[in-house]
This record gives sequence, structure tokens and C-alpha cells, in this order.
Amino acid sequence: MKKILLFLTCAFFALLAGIAAINWRVISFSKPYIHSSLSELPQKYAVIIPGAKVYQNNVSYVVRDRLDAAANCLKSGKAQKALISGDHGRRGYDEVNQMRLYAQKVYGLKKEILFLDHAGFSTYESMYRARDVFCVKDALVVTQKFHSARCVYIARKLGLDVEAYVAPELAPFSPWLHLNWEVRESLARVKNFFLVAFNAKPTYLGEKIPISGGAEKTWDQ
Repeated sequence: MKKILLFLTCAFFALLAGIAAINWRVISFSKPYIHSSLSELPQKYAVIIPGAKVYQNNVSYVVRDRLDAAANCLKSGKAQKALISGDHGRRGYDEVNQMRLYAQKVYGLKKEILFLDHAGFSTYESMYRARDVFCVKDALVVTQKFHSARCVYIARKLGLDVEAYVAPELAPFSPWLHLNWEVRESLARVKNFFLVAFNAKPTYLGEKIPISGGAEKTWDQ
């Protein structure tokens, strides 16, 4: 019994060490490409807006902050096109169109610059499809601080010239929520580290719709 307990204890600490090592790798690799100031951002062709929770007639505060950051990138000339990537794989749940409607209504963004990726079911799939479906070569990704390192790591390992802009919090989130995000993200980084390592394929690919062209093919309503 003592040997079993010793083995399980060693295995547990080895697992923790592995998680910590992978997180350190992802964060240290991505750090030079993450910016908190709009003025520091380099110019890129596109801005990628990863999806998150939306409601029937509105978006979550997480999404709102990302859209606000993206609109500022576009209006300041840091990017020319926007790729809204999210989950629209179920009847009755549609992240991309709710995000698009909010971006048009609140920020007045024009239809012709808003590309919609309806099969961005995860951060990994959003970046993979940005490269292989939308032919994105260089982009800014706008998201929260906790999520930025994973986005940059995935994108750059897939060959995209991507840098991140940390979306300012229009209304501060609670410390407890930030802690919850960080814990979950530490595991998500590990998962995506291996997805990148094994070059996992996304759920869907499909025909190419270059972001340098028109956005109308990506709209479904």
C-alpha cells in the first residue's frame, strides 16, 4: 500500500510539473507578441475576434470587450478586415451572427469587411480555419489577457504572423472570475499544446474564402 501511495504521489507531482512546464512554454513563447496598448500594435491585414458566450438578443461582456477592441483596431487603421470566428454548429445557438449584429449596431462596422467563420468551435479551430479557409497570413487577435498567450501560440505555430491585443475591460470583472479563468486556461494550454504538436484537423474545413476578397459568401442571413 505504501508503494502504491508513493507511486501515486510521484505521478501526481510529475503531472503538475508537466502542466507547469507546458504553460511556461506557451506563455514565454507568446509574451513578445502580446500588447496592452493600441498604439503599440503593428499593422496587420486582419483582426480575428474569437467567439464566446452570446444570448438570444445580446452578447456577453467577454464578447463585448473583444468587439470593442476589434472596432478600435479597425477604426485606427491597425487592420482592414475582421474575421468573427465562433460556434454556429447548433440550431438556436449562433455566436457569429450575434457578434456581427452587435458590431454593426454599436460600432457601425461595414458589412463588406466582416467575415464570418461559423465553424470556429474552439480557439484551435478558429486559427486553423483562419489559415486554411480564409487564407489569413497576418492578423491581430483581440481577446482577454488570460486567453492571449494560447491564441498567439497556436496561430504562430500554424505559421500565421499573429500578435494579440488584450481587450480592455469596459467594466472590470471580479478577481474570482479572473482566477477561475486562469485555472481553466492552464489546462486549455496543455490541450492545445498537443493539438499543435500533432497537427490535429478541425471539425470542418471546406472551400477557400480568401479574406482579401468579398465577405458576402460567409453571410447566411
